[in-house]
Amino acid sequence: MDTLTLLLHPVRLRIVHAMTGGLIRTTGDLCARLPDVPKTTVYRHVGLLADAGLLEVVDEQRVHGAVERHYRLRGRPRVDPADAAAMSVEDHRQAFAAAVAALLADFGAYLDRPDADPTADSVGYTQIPLWLSKEELAEMVEEFRAGIMARMGNQPSAERGLYLLSPILFPIEGPG
Repeated sequence: MDTLTLLLHPVRLRIVHAMTGGLIRTTGDLCARLPDVPKTTVYRHVGLLADAGLLEVVDEQRVHGAVERHYRLRGRPRVDPADAAAMSVEDHRQAFAAAVAALLADFGAYLDRPDADPTADSVGYTQIPLWLSKEELAEMVEEFRAGIMARMGNQPSAERGLYLLSPILFPIEGPG
């Protein structure tokens, strides 16, 4: 299975999100982080990600006669720009549906936490229509990209929480 197919599945996408930042987790840890997903499903998708080399085993321990594996994300999996450019309209429709499904599930899991506080956590999901020329769009995207890239190397620490940023941008009307 190619990286594109692997990453464009809502459960696998949520597993990748949960592993971001060099975190090491067991499948049991992931089951606890994804309580809305059946354990057998989490185990199956972790196996697929590991078999494809997106997750690596960094430790194994015997627990009650079974082997418990500790996984880490190998690199930063992403859809290659060439693969994205080669996607059909239907591929984009399916990819967007998978991303939105993962986003809905992650947001639901966040709201189900006892410590969820959308105001204090600066949760936002506002949609803002903007009139932009091609040049203004390119400039805005570059500014946004620079702000994100400046923080992509941040590692987990006691004062940092893991946030999910999901920018979605598409034209809703073409130029005049």
